[in-house]
Amino acid sequence: MSGVAQAKVTDKDIVNDQATPGDVVSYGLGPRGQRFSPIDTMNTKNVKKLAPVWAFSFGGEKQRGQESQPLVQDGIMFVTASYSRIYAIDVATGDELWQWEARLPDGIMPCCDVINRGAALYGDLVIFGTLDAKLVALDQKTGKPVWRKTLGDYKAGYSFTAAPMIVKGKVITGISGGEFGIVGKVEARDAVTGELVWSRPTVEGHMGTLNGKDNGITGGEANKTWTGDLWKTGGAATWLGGTYDPDQDLIFMGTGNPAPWNSHLRPGDNLYSSSRLAIDPDTGKIVWHFQTTPHDGWDFDGVNELIAFDYKDRGKTVKAAATADRNGFFYVLNRENGDFIRGFPFVSGITWAKGLDKNGRPIYDEAMRPGNPADSEDGKKGKTVWAVPSFLGGKNWMPMAFSQDTGLFYVPSNEWGMDIWNEPVNYKKGAAYLGSGFTIKPIYDHIGSLKAIDPKTGEVVWEFKNNAPLWGGVLATAGNLVFTGTPEGYLYGFNAKTGEVVYKFNTGSGIVGSPITWEQDGEQYLSIVSGWGGAVPLWGGEVAKKVKDINQGGTVWTFKLPRS
Repeated sequence: MSGVAQAKVTDKDIVNDQATPGDVVSYGLGPRGQRFSPIDTMNTKNVKKLAPVWAFSFGGEKQRGQESQPLVQDGIMFVTASYSRIYAIDVATGDELWQWEARLPDGIMPCCDVINRGAALYGDLVIFGTLDAKLVALDQKTGKPVWRKTLGDYKAGYSFTAAPMIVKGKVITGISGGEFGIVGKVEARDAVTGELVWSRPTVEGHMGTLNGKDNGITGGEANKTWTGDLWKTGGAATWLGGTYDPDQDLIFMGTGNPAPWNSHLRPGDNLYSSSRLAIDPDTGKIVWHFQTTPHDGWDFDGVNELIAFDYKDRGKTVKAAATADRNGFFYVLNRENGDFIRGFPFVSGITWAKGLDKNGRPIYDEAMRPGNPADSEDGKKGKTVWAVPSFLGGKNWMPMAFSQDTGLFYVPSNEWGMDIWNEPVNYKKGAAYLGSGFTIKPIYDHIGSLKAIDPKTGEVVWEFKNNAPLWGGVLATAGNLVFTGTPEGYLYGFNAKTGEVVYKFNTGSGIVGSPITWEQDGEQYLSIVSGWGGAVPLWGGEVAKKVKDINQGGTVWTFKLPRS
């Protein structure tokens, strides 16, 4: 392997990932997911010297959306690609060391393109998930499989696209499939062997397990916030994965929409859908929860990352966590107990709710809930409403960043709305379970909006408007820099304090991946995956016309700031 000796990745390496500039061994540049690098070598004055040193193509005819975040350790990059592929690359040269591709069955049913968001490193293994809902551990040196485990039945609609997370020697996974009436869950496996330690379903009424034995029903009882048997096909998929706060020793995992989308079929809050869950990593017990959209009728989900951060309030340190929800509101919670601290809109013109109450619960405008088909003359279509934001969200999966220097969150957001209506639907295994129709439409001349947000006040300190929707992750650095990519193919660098564009490079295809940075041999590197796709061209309605001419791709671009 180019003469490089691979050191085994430890739990300590992962917990300290944010503070070690020589590698990136976890998704989010550390378990908290702040995506902040302490490297200040590159700054607003010298960033214009940042230049590409190599570009690695994933090759073949299989392109589509490339939403991956690379990992780098001991001079080797590990990066996943569409169609459940993974590559090892020599960072010094851009040469491929090995590649591995899953043999996918014909019947996979991914909701939102054939993407993969990244891998996890532990010991001498690299671990990632596949579209047929399997988890695979490969030897870092050879790329040969060491173990394989099944996460769910792909024929029932289960799939897997997230980056796994390592917490205390366990690999933590969620599951995708919320559009198919699956039951969401969070699971922990021994990272060395792949053996299941605990499983925690995320729909109220289902039994959890610990070490092969029953470990309590989620929520305590069935039917409490669900009607009839709907909890058995309740959705609440954990499709984005989670973050981990070592201070509180808690996993933060978001859950997706309740199933079906038609909310009139399932009265009640429908726990624990559209929520953030704090989970004990040793037992899988839910310690606290916060539901952003109770009785979700718009597919707003609650999966977006919850990022732990501290701030000062009247001289005291507040242990907080923040999330920018699909529903258009930004929430700041007490991460010790889940209590609501504050919340505010981060996109304009929200129609479905009038605001948040003192506990952070939305104040619904019931006239803006899609109508009940049973109230229509023929029973086939309920009243159409104009909902802002659209179901693709004020912010979707694309991770935001938090700068420890500026105290700001950098949120990749979108300004759009939708006509949405409800229809009758019945559950059938492996079939779409929506009961809704929709058309997404732009609101302004632009859709994408990168916003620098002060979590203490809700102030938008600066905003960068982009013609096409933003669908890629964000990186902040101690060099007063913020990086992200656009569907138009540009890697942008911004002044973190002012929003001034200080760097711009065209990668040749739309960017929907997440950038990373690290130091090697005294030089600062930056990498991002380019390759257009994801949910927008598949689900985007009128908005999809804005991006119909963007070319697909599949390339890892790696840049370096030269010593001179």
